[in-house]
Amino acid sequence: MAEETSGGGSEITNGVGLSSMDSMESRWVFQNDDESEVDEDEEDRESEHRAGLDSEDEESGEQRLIRTGPRIDSFDVEALDIPGAIRNDYELQDFSVGKRIILAFQTLGVVFGDVGTSPLYTFDVMFTKAPINGNEDVIGALSLVLYTLILIPLVKYVFVVLWANDDGEGGTFALYSLICRHAKVSLLPNQLPSDARISSFRLKVPSAELERSLKIKERLENSQTLKRLLLMLVLAGTSMVIADGVVTPAMSVMSAVGGLKVGVTAIKQDEVLMISVAFLVILFSIQKYGTSKVGMAVGPALFIWFCSLGGVGIYNLVKYDSSVLRAFNPIHIYLFFKRNSTKAWSALGGCILCATGSEAMFADLCYFSVRSVQLTFMFLVLPCLLLGYLGQAAYLMDNHSGAEQVFFNCIPTGAFWPILLIANIAALISSRAMTTATFSCIKQSTVLGCFPRLKIIHTSRKFMGQIYIPVINWFLLVVCVLFVCSIASITEMGNAYGIAELGVMMMTTVLVTIVMLLIWQINIIIVLSFVVFFLGMELTFFSSVLGSVGDGSWIILVFAIIMFFIMYIWNYGSKLKYETEVKQKLSMDLMRELGSNLGTIRAPGIGLLYNELVKGIPAIFGHFLTTLPAIHSMIIFVCIKYVPVPVVPQSERFLFRRVCPKSYHIFRCIARYGYKDVRKENHQAFEQLLIESLEKFIRREAQERSLESDGDDDNDSEDDLTSTRLLIAPNGSVYSLNVPLLAEFKDKSEPISEASTSEEVKSEMPVDSTNSDPEQSLERELSFIRRAKESGVVYLLGHGDIRARKDSWFIKKLVINYFYAFLRKNCRRGIANLSVPHSHLMQVGMTYMV
Repeated sequence: MAEETSGGGSEITNGVGLSSMDSMESRWVFQNDDESEVDEDEEDRESEHRAGLDSEDEESGEQRLIRTGPRIDSFDVEALDIPGAIRNDYELQDFSVGKRIILAFQTLGVVFGDVGTSPLYTFDVMFTKAPINGNEDVIGALSLVLYTLILIPLVKYVFVVLWANDDGEGGTFALYSLICRHAKVSLLPNQLPSDARISSFRLKVPSAELERSLKIKERLENSQTLKRLLLMLVLAGTSMVIADGVVTPAMSVMSAVGGLKVGVTAIKQDEVLMISVAFLVILFSIQKYGTSKVGMAVGPALFIWFCSLGGVGIYNLVKYDSSVLRAFNPIHIYLFFKRNSTKAWSALGGCILCATGSEAMFADLCYFSVRSVQLTFMFLVLPCLLLGYLGQAAYLMDNHSGAEQVFFNCIPTGAFWPILLIANIAALISSRAMTTATFSCIKQSTVLGCFPRLKIIHTSRKFMGQIYIPVINWFLLVVCVLFVCSIASITEMGNAYGIAELGVMMMTTVLVTIVMLLIWQINIIIVLSFVVFFLGMELTFFSSVLGSVGDGSWIILVFAIIMFFIMYIWNYGSKLKYETEVKQKLSMDLMRELGSNLGTIRAPGIGLLYNELVKGIPAIFGHFLTTLPAIHSMIIFVCIKYVPVPVVPQSERFLFRRVCPKSYHIFRCIARYGYKDVRKENHQAFEQLLIESLEKFIRREAQERSLESDGDDDNDSEDDLTSTRLLIAPNGSVYSLNVPLLAEFKDKSEPISEASTSEEVKSEMPVDSTNSDPEQSLERELSFIRRAKESGVVYLLGHGDIRARKDSWFIKKLVINYFYAFLRKNCRRGIANLSVPHSHLMQVGMTYMV
């Protein structure tokens, strides 16, 4: 069901552009046997074969004709997608100079704010843990920072990890989605063979390393333990990203505001704390204005910040001691550890702070292209950062006692206040970068079934990746303020920062390694070198920050663990619910018997039953049959399915199938969306577009069958010749007592719901022999659909809850009956985005015992 809403309001115009859509035709080609889709289980196929009628199963022993080429589906308006529209900034190939400058400023304001403010606190935290005993300590610490900055943000992320994006989307869940696309490692059994033919899948062509890749794929697909372990790694990484969204604003703002103590000696720590809290409130309040607006506003400010950082660094190199350039010799790292041993190891927790923001650079990739991020980092961000650290080290060579607040101490007197202002603005920007990365990760995890549904506002009508999640925004603000008030020490904050950042880095390293083996299929020596070097280095850093976890930074670790359990419990409960629905789905034979046994009658109209099954008849539909005295003359099972791709092309988004024999008038519509797709619905436009798409499907089906029959009689005519018993309701409306058939009138222009003056039951009505003509059969079915639409559309919503069986373990009862039930009760209902009047809704509840 819909899980997102629009911040800009609905702009769907009913009927606009539909005629042009209909005019675009596609060609017909033969489909091989091995490409036929199998969407029903064996039991359903056998029962359908006995009935001799069409159903969801399209498997055939002959070649089938399928439609290919650019076909615009009328459902595209539901997602407010215009065919051929630009999906991201970087899809424009011909940039003007002004556009390039604007994009560069936005890149600075969104992607590099976090890593750009690391000079505010890196040396401060390092030399708190390992005090300066001589100039060689300064050189050694500087060398450690320089090579950490070069190896992790530049070599690992810019040169390697950014290329592991999922069609422009970054983050841990984007990597997981990429892996799920190449191997069936998802725990939800809702894959369809047709999904693999979505053009966004972009599966890799076999190569020389294919054999090893296939072995890894087979091992992953056949091991439930490995599937769970992979999911747990992804959830752990995502929980660390959310924790990073708490600690980044706290660390950045506190460090920047702390510069006031250098300029104004009368300011105390409590006043710095109050100002920091006020800045944090302002920061999270402007988050709703969107990435493009805020990014353009703060981009020039961050450009000035990087220029100031480089300028101050050059000034200090010239004024104090340019011999710090010796730090580019890595031998000084060895000498630093030799002299300080344990203290040097503790200083690693501060050193890693120079690489903070690397994961945000990857997670925020959805806003910009890989090439633009790489060029901006290499030619502007990295040089300015290196100069900034070199300048601070040059100052410390002559002022060992100035290690605390070293950045503000080394600023020239005349430039102090302007740079202090720019530093505070840059700190606010860096906090936004991590917050937007948190939004992206949560949105991805939500659509992949790993996070409770929340209200998601799309702040841009042009670019789909720019989102704002109000609940998460204010939740992060509350936790961030509590974190700042409980831990006032920059050193303790830095340690917590390191825990969150390194947790994400290690998960990313493992997932990228799997991508290298499974998807890129590169040489095993390169893969082993990557994982051993970077994972070993990150584990070393992580051991340092864990050694100081008892000083208060454990708070952020506990927060990450809580978020992990929330995501895992939601995924576990959703998986059990889906598996139970699959096991309890109704058989075709039961469907044929239910109507007559229950006395169910078919009332005029269309019922849209939202469910999660991609095949089979959901048990909730049987609950409707046993609960209600009548069902609608046409039923459409609408399934919203998220495919592990960023975007599903408009022409490939919707699948229609017949669920039951033709005369039942029951269909399935599978709406496939990627985790970046935007869904904004207006129920009137949705209904109109659904009927038009269904009519196209029926015409295409009739054309296929006409061509395949090779002139033979249409077997479907047997359904239309079947007789039925009719009943005159008290209000005069004509109903059918049998589920498969509906009343057929000699006067086809008369609506099915029109009142009749007769009070007696009508006898079986003869069917004209000309009705066996396939063309007339098609027109008769299309006419029936239009009459049903005129009678009205009702949304049938089934709320399925799960409860643990009485003989279940205590932990399972606790998780399902209390934790998962609490999350499900307080998450956003899927109905919230349908914008359907209450008079058009019908809801039935059902409880599954798992």
